[in-house]
Parts: sequence; C-alpha cells; structure tokens
Amino acid sequence: MRIPPRIATLGGIAALASTLLIGGQATATPTATVTPTTAADVGHICYSDLPSQAHDTLDLIEQGGPFPFKQDGTVFSNREDVLPSHSSGYYHEYTVITPGSPNRGARRIVTGSAAQEDYYTANHYASFDLVDHRC
Repeated sequence: MRIPPRIATLGGIAALASTLLIGGQATATPTATVTPTTAADVGHICYSDLPSQAHDTLDLIEQGGPFPFKQDGTVFSNREDVLPSHSSGYYHEYTVITPGSPNRGARRIVTGSAAQEDYYTANHYASFDLVDHRC
C-alpha cells in the first residue's frame, strides 16, 4: 500500500496509531501555509462544489488507497508552472474518475505536502483550483 506523502510528513501515522491504540483524537499540524504565487495562477473551489468522484479520490488519499490506477500517488512535476514552485516530490497526483471515459480522463487531484493542500483540475493541468475544505 502506498502511503500519501503528506500523511507521513505531518505525523498522520503517529496520530492514527494514537487514535487506534489508546483512543486519542487524531490531529496534525500543518507544516506550511498554502499561498499561490499570484491570484491568477490558482483559483479556489469549495469542497462541496467538487464532483462526487473528486470526493471519492480525496477519501482514498486520506485512507492511503487502494487507488484505481498505477499512476495514482506518483510525483507531479508541475512542468506547467501553474502551481506554486516547490522542490521535486512536493506534489503528487491522483486520478478523479470521469464517468464514460475510456481512459483516466482529464480530471485530477494534485496534493501538496501541507495539510489539506489539495488542487483540483478538470482540464489535465491547464488550470487548478485550490480546494477549500471549509465550505
């Protein structure tokens, strides 16, 4: 099973173990603030406005899989330079199922290493929206 990098980075495994073993509450402290390089680079989308398949993908990421495609969880290199610049390995990509598509389709969730740093694209990386988990 592939463990999403941000879970390991943020102490999510220790928090989960604490919850399971002693009944504590799982918490993680973000290690970075998400700030797009400019307002034009990244939009915003409310979690509630995402398609249901994106919710499914985000749930799988939190659970650590299993993922439907072998490419899920691989490093996203940000070659398009639409997302804020970070070192290689900071971003990872996951497929958002597109009903009726004969292949992976164009929809993805790209996660950053910070807590709840999730980006949604419906157009195969041409543009991204930062997911606001509070709405």
